[in-house]
Amino acid sequence: MKKILLSVLMATAVFANIQVDTTYATFGEIVKKVGGDKVDVVVLGASKYDPHFITPKPSLLAKLRNADLLVINGAGLEIGWLPPLIKSANNANIQSGAKGFLDISHFIPLIDKPTTVSRGFGDIHAEGNPHYITDPHMVPTIAKVIAKKLSMIDEANAGKYNTNLAKFLKEWDVYLKNFDAKMLTCKDKKVIQYHELFNYFLKEYGFTSYGNIEPLPGVSPSSKHTIETLNTMEKNGVKIILQDVYHERKTADFIAAKSGARVVILPHEMGAVSGTDTLETFYGDIASQICK
Repeated sequence: MKKILLSVLMATAVFANIQVDTTYATFGEIVKKVGGDKVDVVVLGASKYDPHFITPKPSLLAKLRNADLLVINGAGLEIGWLPPLIKSANNANIQSGAKGFLDISHFIPLIDKPTTVSRGFGDIHAEGNPHYITDPHMVPTIAKVIAKKLSMIDEANAGKYNTNLAKFLKEWDVYLKNFDAKMLTCKDKKVIQYHELFNYFLKEYGFTSYGNIEPLPGVSPSSKHTIETLNTMEKNGVKIILQDVYHERKTADFIAAKSGARVVILPHEMGAVSGTDTLETFYGDIASQICK
């Protein structure tokens, strides 16, 4: 009986899937592409909410306690909610620096790094802009890093992860070529943003941002700054306002009414806007809305 029980336990350990927790949905989808049927993916943060301030619910602790791998955005994006949860989960696998902890930002060329860090400049990120996921060209790098980490944790299935990665990269290369070709028809767009969520996308495709509705990151717009923004838009012929789903919209609507600009509601994360539940539709929606 003991031998049978031991055999069952060993078989269960061999065939058990790797549980991968990701802080946001887009990472979760990439993990699924690479991990295939060898991973169970848990997404901690709901896409419709501010990624800086996910509510640290007790239910998240249970998810973190069972994780074999935790994939985070990094660059300070989760600093307001994740560290206490990791500590309370008491899971040695996913502590910072552990084998089952992966900070994707360490592999990304971050932009907008501040020269001075001070609370007087708002909620700035010392390491640079953390919203790199809005650029579809970041996806291959993220997929490669995830595949390497999965192979380290689950060496027995490393070959499958690498096969899945190769298949996904080939498909994504085709997608990107078509995507980039379409973007060539969309040039010289001038925009303002509510928050600097789309800088990586704008930089990739040569668009120009003339400022933000926020006077400083995390600071609500004042009347003075709103008037200054209107003047900047008029001076530079800006007719597009990039609005996310979690900030208030009344200021953007006011500016649009005064300037004749259009407000574009964009997903900052896969699934944040209806109809963006795949990688392709997530990036496609950003492009189609800006390029109308």
